[in-house]
Amino acid sequence: MPRPHLRRRLAAGALALATTAAMLTLAPTAAEAVVLPNNFKSVGYMPSWSGNVNTIQYGKLTHINYAFVLPNGDGSLRPVENPGKLSSLVSLGHASNVKVSIAVGGWNDGDDSAFEALAANSGTRTAFVNNLIAFVNQYNLDGVDMDWEYPDPGASANNYTLLMQQLGSALHSRGKLLTAAVVSEGYYVDGVPTAVFGSVDWLNIMAYDGGSPHAGYDWSIASVNRWKSRGLPAAKAVLGVPFYSRPGYYTYSALVGMDPANANRDCTTAGGAQQCYNGVPTVKRKTQWALANAGGMMNWELSQDTTGSTSLVSAIYDTVTGGGTPPSGRTGPITGIGGACVDVAAASSANGTAIQLYGCNGTAAQSWTVAGDGTLRALGKCLDVTSAGTANGTRIQLWDCNGTGAQTWQAQSNGTLRNPASGRCLDATGNSSANGTRLQIWDCFGGANQVWRLPA
Repeated sequence: MPRPHLRRRLAAGALALATTAAMLTLAPTAAEAVVLPNNFKSVGYMPSWSGNVNTIQYGKLTHINYAFVLPNGDGSLRPVENPGKLSSLVSLGHASNVKVSIAVGGWNDGDDSAFEALAANSGTRTAFVNNLIAFVNQYNLDGVDMDWEYPDPGASANNYTLLMQQLGSALHSRGKLLTAAVVSEGYYVDGVPTAVFGSVDWLNIMAYDGGSPHAGYDWSIASVNRWKSRGLPAAKAVLGVPFYSRPGYYTYSALVGMDPANANRDCTTAGGAQQCYNGVPTVKRKTQWALANAGGMMNWELSQDTTGSTSLVSAIYDTVTGGGTPPSGRTGPITGIGGACVDVAAASSANGTAIQLYGCNGTAAQSWTVAGDGTLRALGKCLDVTSAGTANGTRIQLWDCNGTGAQTWQAQSNGTLRNPASGRCLDATGNSSANGTRLQIWDCFGGANQVWRLPA
């Protein structure tokens, strides 16, 4: 995480400043899991000392790490700061099916002596793993994000490997995640041996506090590529972006508060000096790169973001899903391959009625309303994945609207309609446009039988 004497400055600065024609995208409902294309991750850190858990945009994140709990050299854990905040974060996150982990360590004024001590022998490693498992269970967490800053190459790195392998086994056997925050470049990269890669679900690469200006596009991409060149799979490489400036450590929200135009810049003048950061265009550009070359995006940290149209969390989400939150209430035909219309068979409103393609005829059976909750509605009911199935070939039917993931659809920038609960797309069976062609879900590939035109 940022070096953070920085953390104290950011918290104080935020408090002081607080007192002074794209494709339509269907937003997920708050109750549904945030599932992004190709299991793409949007990870945010929430500090114990800053920010309000009630303002987090849970519907646009997949994972949140609560920062931090600190270890002792004997493998025990120090009391976590603001435990009530952590409990609330878990409750609110889980209500939106966002996974919440505990981040362990942090910069801690550069003092990693407790990590060095506990990792040095099997007894204290085991105590640490057991104490972390107990902590995860106590707070109903989904995993652990290790943030040892930083193991040195050599003996320290070897001990880190043993620790991560043991921790990974303990967590994974319980269905929990193990991730780690790692340095972007330099000497300490080799403090994370490649043997660790198999023990983690992914690495959060702290691609900030470096380059000129800090966290510039080319430097950040090179940071991720450096890890990939060591053998880290692309799916396990998560690109970190800063929500603050250097050298003055202004929060992004504070900079936008000074001048809304700062949202579309990477540098501005504040406090009598040039402050550089990542504005919306750069965050979107990094996200586009990550979609093709990495496993996700990470941010440090959520309390520093805005919540409106300038939000960087929204910039990541909108780039991944192909647009912003849509206007709702639009009604009309949905057309697909060959110009055929999505049709309710025999215009029946009975539960289980087949959804098919049919020549467009302007009837109520082909009149669909785009609802604000991510559903598509006709004849008073919803477009539904039969039995909430997730397998290729599961048929689409009409069913009473019930707010489940089987009825949630996201329109992507390539024209596909993705069901986030299954991760698959609305598909015309057999690549056919013939009358009566059944609709199903299938792996998303963007073929002609998966491209749909929603009501204008």
